Amino acid sequence: MQMKLKITVAAAIAAAAGMAMAQDVVIKIGHVAPISGAQASYGKDNENGARMAIEDLNAAGVMIGGKKAKFELVAEDDAADPKQGAAVAQKLCDAKVVGVVGHLNSGTTIPASKIYNDCGIPMITPSATNPDLTKPGYKTTFRLLANDNALGAGLAFFAADALKLKRIAMIDDRTAYGQGVAEVFKKMATAKGITIVDEQFTTDKSVDFMSILTSAKSKNPDGIFYGGMSPQAGPMLRQMEQLGLTNVKFFGGDGVCDQAIIKLSGGAQTLNNVICAEGGASLEKMPGGVAWKKRYDAKYPGQFQLYSPYVYDAIHVLVDAMKRAGSADPKVYTSFIGSTNYQGITTKVQFESNGELKNPAMTLYTYKGDKKIALN
Repeated sequence: MQMKLKITVAAAIAAAAGMAMAQDVVIKIGHVAPISGAQASYGKDNENGARMAIEDLNAAGVMIGGKKAKFELVAEDDAADPKQGAAVAQKLCDAKVVGVVGHLNSGTTIPASKIYNDCGIPMITPSATNPDLTKPGYKTTFRLLANDNALGAGLAFFAADALKLKRIAMIDDRTAYGQGVAEVFKKMATAKGITIVDEQFTTDKSVDFMSILTSAKSKNPDGIFYGGMSPQAGPMLRQMEQLGLTNVKFFGGDGVCDQAIIKLSGGAQTLNNVICAEGGASLEKMPGGVAWKKRYDAKYPGQFQLYSPYVYDAIHVLVDAMKRAGSADPKVYTSFIGSTNYQGITTKVQFESNGELKNPAMTLYTYKGDKKIALN
């Protein structure tokens, strides 16, 4: 009798364990950013944020549709190249990921968004800011920060109203991001009475800007706007100093508003003339920014750049929609993303009907020595 009882108990334990194993469901979430190339520091920072989110979700024991979820990150590198970005997007579709956080750049995110839409996978970008991203009206496309309309306008207003500038030279790198934010700035600056004295173009691979800056200097600007990223902005600031443009303000969007530009500018005093804009609150004003950054720095010392908090929130927003839908099937849960009301570390996440973030914050920054300082 006692032996029979022991066998019965053992069988029950084994059966329960088997049921628990059967209930576990593996959920693959994709992440894409440039892990190679000049913008790799951005991409690695983003991927770190994604890995933190996945680890935290797995530690929390999330249940979806009555089953315990085990999340896996499928991380890909698009090298900030639109063609590679499109190839990676198709690869993630074929891999049956249930959602994607990315891409980092507007130039890779815009073409990738159509691929994700066509294969029915939701995508949340934590960093691509070109307004054209949401214009097609894909129900799978979402953005977790302010777009270039807010960034370009905010910088133009500051240049005209706070600094009283009158003459600004324009430079952009011809990418979807750089050209887009420059066009918005130009439109708003002109409307505020600023004269655009020079317009020059470069690429997102260039490092020599002496001829462009010499042309700008000849027009006697009191400000230069650069539409592009910090791997170009840093050397540009060094070369501005060499040309004596030390009293000229330097404007840029979130692409130049990172920690990397401090090192890339090589100690040039022109770094102190930078005024840049980010599509979100400063870490100090984010609901959970300071505490989260402390955890991030302990795990990834010296790697923080800019967008990782948004990546972290984006993955949680996807999972929040899955929990509310009771399913990780994109056909079921994607429609729940639109009704998100999630308290993240960056903000209270809610979306407009076109996938844009509701009530996005915008913060202006400058640099003093080796410190990035919020202006608002």
